[in-house]
Amino acid sequence: MMGGMAGLEGVEQPRQRSSASAVRLTTALEDEQGLSAMELYGNPADDEVTLPSLPQSAHEARRLTRYVVVRLWGLSPQIAEHSVLLVSELVGNAVRHTGARSFGLRMLRRRGWIRVELRDPSRGLPCLMPVHDLDTTGRGLFLVDKLSDRWGADLLPRGKITWFEMRVADRQNA
Repeated sequence: MMGGMAGLEGVEQPRQRSSASAVRLTTALEDEQGLSAMELYGNPADDEVTLPSLPQSAHEARRLTRYVVVRLWGLSPQIAEHSVLLVSELVGNAVRHTGARSFGLRMLRRRGWIRVELRDPSRGLPCLMPVHDLDTTGRGLFLVDKLSDRWGADLLPRGKITWFEMRVADRQNA
């Protein structure tokens, strides 16, 4: 009984499936969803796009962000993952705390940096609160603070822009 499992000689064993095809399908679906969101709302890397202040808008903002970061800017999946998470947190705060009907999403890139801005009509500034181990809410700005290199809020005559910035390695230089 060398090299086989007792009692299973000659029985074909199931092979591990490659996850490469699943990754390709997921990427293709994300690209399709990102393009659909761009057609519906516009490109936040070209100009501010307006989304309704609804919980489901976080999903659309994540799609737009992932598409811009990965497909248009060619940045790493990790930068995309962090950007998507932070956009989701900013959208959640805008939807929950501002009472606005809509908010604006804008994405900017300069050499070595990306900046994501969320504009809403409230002049109430976001506040970073202490987070405790058993807290089930209130971690949004904590995550923004930990995963971004800089963040803040700029008051406007009517409302504010809450933003975060992340350092990125341009692929040409990486």
